[in-house]
Amino acid sequence: MFLSTFSLLRGTIMGILLSFSSCLLIAQQTLFENHSLEPVQVNISITTIDGKKAVRVSGDSAAQGGANLPTFARLTSTDNFSNGTIEVMLLSRLLPIAGVNARGFIGLAFRINKDNSRFESIYIRPTNGRAEDQLRRNHSTQYFSYPDYKFDRLRKEAEGKYESYADMGLNEWIKMKIVVKDAQAKLYLNDNPQPVLIVNDLKLGAVNSGAIGLWVDGGTDAFFRDIKVVKEN
Repeated sequence: MFLSTFSLLRGTIMGILLSFSSCLLIAQQTLFENHSLEPVQVNISITTIDGKKAVRVSGDSAAQGGANLPTFARLTSTDNFSNGTIEVMLLSRLLPIAGVNARGFIGLAFRINKDNSRFESIYIRPTNGRAEDQLRRNHSTQYFSYPDYKFDRLRKEAEGKYESYADMGLNEWIKMKIVVKDAQAKLYLNDNPQPVLIVNDLKLGAVNSGAIGLWVDGGTDAFFRDIKVVKEN
């Protein structure tokens, strides 16, 4: 009788713990525009800005290791994205805790592997777009590949090849479109028919696939809406 009661009690407790764990997993995901978003070293919430709903993404204070990290809201339904087009409206502001080198870093990660340890990314630095310093203007857009090819290595080994100028500013909606085909990625801004940045040698290779992420870096309060993903062969 005692063993039977104990077994029943243990089964009940295990069931409660499993249910609680499931609730925690569900709670970590946020639904926005029919996309399920999973935070990776960021905080996410749904808010309204300029009368439109947007997902707010900001850096998690626990994230460490410098710049160009896996800090994004992962679109869990896009795990097999290889080639195609990603579009999003985005806006960035500086957090009150932002350092002097903060630039409003905001963009997209793509071909993210399952454990978030490898991915490609293109992002923008809105404060640089209208800076009085021409060198800063030339650093308005940026490609990097995690973990081996962060911006500082690429700038050192091939200065100017993975960055470019584009007109933009903080606290304004910017339309970003990235077209990915094999080892090439092109960045378009604000419906301009010409790309502002072309990367012809994606560092993770031509045959690669993974998820898409809404990416931010240090000191950035980021907002995203109108997320569109079109996959191609």
